[in-house]
Amino acid sequence: MQQETKQCQNCKQDFIIESDDFAFYERMKVPSPTFCPDCRTQRRLSFRNERTLYKRPCGLCGKEVVSLYHKDNKQTVFCQQCWWSDEWNTLDYGKEYNFSRPFFEQFEELMYKVPVPALTTFYTTLLNSDYNNQVSNLKNCYLLFNSDYNENAGYGTEIEHSKDSFDNLMIDECSIAYSNINCQKCYEIFYSIDCENSHNIWFSKNLVGCSNCFGCVNLRNAQYHIWNEKYTKEEYEKKLKNFGLDAWGNIKEYKIQFKEFLKKFPYKYIHGRLNSNVTGDYVSHSKDVKNSFIVTEAQNCKYCWWMLVKPVKDCFDYMEFGDNAQNIYEAMNAGDGVNDIKFGLFCFTNVSRAQYATRCFTSHDIFGCVSLRNKSFCILNKQYSEDEYNQLLPKIIEHMNEMPYTDKKGNIYKYGEFFPSEISQFAYNETSALEYFPLSNEEAVAKGFAWKDTEERGYQIDIKPRDLPQSINSVEDDILKKVIGCEHEGKCSDNCTTAFKLIPQELQFLKRAGIPLPRLCPNCRHAERMKDRNPLKLWHRKCQCKGVSSENEVYQNTGKHFHGDSHCQNEFETSYDPDGSEIVYCEQCYQQEVS
Repeated sequence: MQQETKQCQNCKQDFIIESDDFAFYERMKVPSPTFCPDCRTQRRLSFRNERTLYKRPCGLCGKEVVSLYHKDNKQTVFCQQCWWSDEWNTLDYGKEYNFSRPFFEQFEELMYKVPVPALTTFYTTLLNSDYNNQVSNLKNCYLLFNSDYNENAGYGTEIEHSKDSFDNLMIDECSIAYSNINCQKCYEIFYSIDCENSHNIWFSKNLVGCSNCFGCVNLRNAQYHIWNEKYTKEEYEKKLKNFGLDAWGNIKEYKIQFKEFLKKFPYKYIHGRLNSNVTGDYVSHSKDVKNSFIVTEAQNCKYCWWMLVKPVKDCFDYMEFGDNAQNIYEAMNAGDGVNDIKFGLFCFTNVSRAQYATRCFTSHDIFGCVSLRNKSFCILNKQYSEDEYNQLLPKIIEHMNEMPYTDKKGNIYKYGEFFPSEISQFAYNETSALEYFPLSNEEAVAKGFAWKDTEERGYQIDIKPRDLPQSINSVEDDILKKVIGCEHEGKCSDNCTTAFKLIPQELQFLKRAGIPLPRLCPNCRHAERMKDRNPLKLWHRKCQCKGVSSENEVYQNTGKHFHGDSHCQNEFETSYDPDGSEIVYCEQCYQQEVS
């Protein structure tokens, strides 16, 4: 089919369906989307509560547990041990399909009745790591999210195979790491961005194979550099000692200097390597991947996010996980051998031929099901024979088209639409949708989302951030008993907790690394890191190399470029905002400056 321009039924903006997209939809046997890519992403994220945790009793054993669901949430919730036990049967909740009612009404009723696990974890792989979500294989970890294979780590998101690390975003195979973004295979790295195979690094960006660097940018295989200037080992160590990195005031000043220093250098338009025919950001070793972010070893994918575990193949509108996942469409959180999933939520470990399923494991040929384990040929959690299932399923799909669900905004949900946001178990401000598509209370409600009023926490603050010791060397262990006020005091966002406490392994880490105490609550620290990572969206831009210098003439080129002294004509899709201060080069111009 030819490329087609459609109007999003949700936001009323035009969007394009490429000719190659139709081939994917035909192969998956689904209609083309009626929501634009952004509205589809926002809709999926409205079902994803990553960071908002509560305590509530287990619906089976009564034990108080950490949960994604507030105690007033009508969702039936079991602790992990009970949910995985044989003390209940998910098929007991099965119901006949009612052809006199829209499918999504029936699914919503079933979803709230069938027990779901309190958290999204592979809990048998966790050791002393109760306060984490969307994780596996953790030991002694606290408040990690979307993370796996870590030890003695905390306050991080997208943390993989790392140890002794706190307050990071997107790190892999790192150790003794603090307040970093997108770093891999680094040791003793602090307040840095986009570094690889480096150690003893402070306030640096885009270093590869470097050691003993402070305030450096775009270096390769360098050592003993400060603000990109070379020093002897003795000079470097003396200067570093005099920087007073144990004191909060100094750290705060270096953060400001670092951000200003970054404006002097060019950056490659994409974070990625060894790709072919790719658009997006933070993409590596991938082929034919479009408009996707944080993806490794993917092929023929579009509108995908957080494919942290390789490989992934033939997937559209798929968010989070991977690990030999293929033929996925409009799904959130699915992985480990999954295949042919359409409109799914939290489907793991060899789930296949699943549609409109949530919280299901190791099952196949299921439709509109909740919390199934090792089941097949089920509709609305009711067991059928294979023949009965195959005869009933086409009739249900036809019924969904003849009697669609209509949401409060008037959007029509026939077969082929993801779950309506208004049936999500979470309020908009409890989900990742707020982080990537910020809305006020009024705006969210006007768009048909639920909103949860902020509860008065009533913390009795023992010490305000301005009264904390300036140096970590002056901190006594009794700080662990004190409630510390957040420097933002709840004014920055609804997710500010207004106060926080240190945990013992965190204080031990800070003392060992010689880093001052934080002044923000964990949620605000996360929000600050997110501001320093490129947004997961794209703009069409032109290379800013104009020959001998950058367009703004701040940076003077050091290499000889293919376009000579004239302006580079290369254009690209990039996650660098045109309104930002960064100098953005195409790959050819960038490689001439950084090698």
